[in-house]
Amino acid sequence: MTVLTTARLRLEPMADAHFEGLRVMNADPEVMRYILGRPETPEETRHMIERVQARWARCGYAWWTFIERETGVVAGAGCLQNLRRQPAPEPDPTCPIEIGWRLRRDRWGRGLATEAAQAMAIYAFDVLKTDPLLACCEPANTASSHVMSKLGMHCRGLETWYGRELATYEVSAATWRATAQPKRTA
Repeated sequence: MTVLTTARLRLEPMADAHFEGLRVMNADPEVMRYILGRPETPEETRHMIERVQARWARCGYAWWTFIERETGVVAGAGCLQNLRRQPAPEPDPTCPIEIGWRLRRDRWGRGLATEAAQAMAIYAFDVLKTDPLLACCEPANTASSHVMSKLGMHCRGLETWYGRELATYEVSAATWRATAQPKRTA
């Protein structure tokens, strides 16, 4: 399992040791507003960690926990995973790879999502050799769509993912390398 490092974050494959920080973040209704539409229960967070660990073992990519290097605090989480058309618990390996993220509310507005997403995108293009890389969000989630734009992604419009109509963004490896890729910190 791969650990990624940025200037301010350490992206560690999700582990049991991250439970408390993830539980606190996922229990915040504002953090989960566009994801589940409600806070996640502790049991749901525990099951999510178990699913993600199995996915890492099976696929070699999944969800990372974002740990602030300076404080050791869980600041967020992000993923590379295959999208799925329906709201099933497991991604569909026949669907393209998506990049996604969430942050604790007290870490919003600091550029951490973009910083982590840049590291994950480098991994997606250089290691997984994915092309294109997709991202999706609720149309009202302007904070996430802003990060997608900062990654050089363009909006493809509304598409059905997870059984919902979501704003879907895309960036090719060539566009990423030409316009959005930062200096490597990983």
